[in-house]
Amino acid sequence: MDFTRKARWVKDGHKHPDPDASNYAGVVSRESVRIALTYAALNDLDVLAADIRNAYLQAPSSEKHYIICGPEFGLEHEGKRAKI
Repeated sequence: MDFTRKARWVKDGHKHPDPDASNYAGVVSRESVRIALTYAALNDLDVLAADIRNAYLQAPSSEKHYIICGPEFGLEHEGKRAKI
């Protein structure tokens, strides 16, 4: 297992009409979170989390997207650029 999960990203999503279908944003299962946290603990890995509200992606993008990390990414990462 590689623990790969989908992430969703919106580019000017507020400018597009609501889709007629496929607007469900699934959530990760409790078991997947527990497995990931156990894996991180066993391998002495830092666990970071962030929340992007109202974000969804309906089509693949060939563009590169970046964010500026806020305090929720940890003090050592705050203000740094992160590729999404």
